[in-house]
Amino acid sequence: MTTSPESEHPIKAYGYAARNTSGILSLSPSPEGILSSFIVMATGEKDVRFRVLYCGICHSDLHFVKNDWRFTSYPATPGHEIVGEVTEAGSKVEKFKIGDKVGVGCLVGSCRSCQSCASDYEQYCLKPVFTYGVPNFNGTQTYGGYSDHMVSDEHFVLRWPENLPLDSGAPLLCAGITTYSSLRYFGLDKPGTKVGVVGLGGLRHVAVKMAKAFGAEVTVFSTTSAKEQDAIDGLKADHFINSKDQHQMEAARGTLDGIIDTVSGDHPIAPLLNALTPHGKLVLVGAPESPLEVAAFYLIMGRKTIAGSNIGGIKETQEMLNFAADHAQWRTQKFFHGDGKFQGVRTGFATELSTKIFFSRGCARPPCLSLKSAIVSADIEIIPIDYVNTAMARLLKSDVRYRFVIDVGNSIKAE
Repeated sequence: MTTSPESEHPIKAYGYAARNTSGILSLSPSPEGILSSFIVMATGEKDVRFRVLYCGICHSDLHFVKNDWRFTSYPATPGHEIVGEVTEAGSKVEKFKIGDKVGVGCLVGSCRSCQSCASDYEQYCLKPVFTYGVPNFNGTQTYGGYSDHMVSDEHFVLRWPENLPLDSGAPLLCAGITTYSSLRYFGLDKPGTKVGVVGLGGLRHVAVKMAKAFGAEVTVFSTTSAKEQDAIDGLKADHFINSKDQHQMEAARGTLDGIIDTVSGDHPIAPLLNALTPHGKLVLVGAPESPLEVAAFYLIMGRKTIAGSNIGGIKETQEMLNFAADHAQWRTQKFFHGDGKFQGVRTGFATELSTKIFFSRGCARPPCLSLKSAIVSADIEIIPIDYVNTAMARLLKSDVRYRFVIDVGNSIKAE
């Protein structure tokens, strides 16, 4: 296996960072605009160093840079949907070599000795090391993927399948594993299973795709009737229910084996429990701030379950990436603007269940240059790093269909 000598000293990485609760990410506090630099741990004998190519923007990043969760220390560089290329491998690294494409999700460390870790559930370790914003075991701060280089223990680095898109696949490292793990653990991954998905957004549209890829019959719940076309025609959901319509909700009574609830805002769950069959499961992956309110009656009458789920372990995340890659079927075609002028090519998977849009630099709403489709990957808008603050503002207003992905490799250039 090809390796490179371990770095004797910590390395300097460059990226964008927030410096206060405004959440504004910038190159530097200085007017010269020099890239923000920070120290990343040295490449140890079991570590992998990689150049970041793409990084998805998760809603968690927005909470983090604004210190909504009250643990952010500044400067803060977010990003935990990271795809890159190995540039250095420690002498005892067994899984990777220089040039390999890799991914890193929400975790870069755990104790590796507790029952959760031994069972491949590192996400439930009591001593997790998250990808950004916390101290690592060696005392260094962890910085995320809005930067040009990262270093991680190879155990927490994922091999990127050859035929999985690097860009639209990036959000799978958070949104993908969150929904995949929920469906698998709670037995909602069998063909013909009737699965509900609450909401239609960044995490939720991936939940629809995952459930469909497993062969489930999928019902989307939304408070916005205008999303029905996206759900049915775009994502190929089988049914759409306006959850504000009491007649539609009553018609859904007792029809679903399980529901994946991705909503982070306060909302009633009793109507969702009513839609479950006996022994049905309501799985929460969103985290509203207010406590849930539910009468025991809804659980007792039908032996129904309310459960929660948080991302997935490293082994399962690799399985998820392989599962997504197994559904790849590419195609390419030309497409045009309304004036008839040739604009580019459309490249994608035959099912057209996912799209990506490339944006030019410096535009508030840049023109479409190309589009890509996939069975199991995210619908994305690709942006340069200097568009990130505009993207964050749009994300706050849910003005994205459905995920932003930063083209880090082509838009961060160290001074």
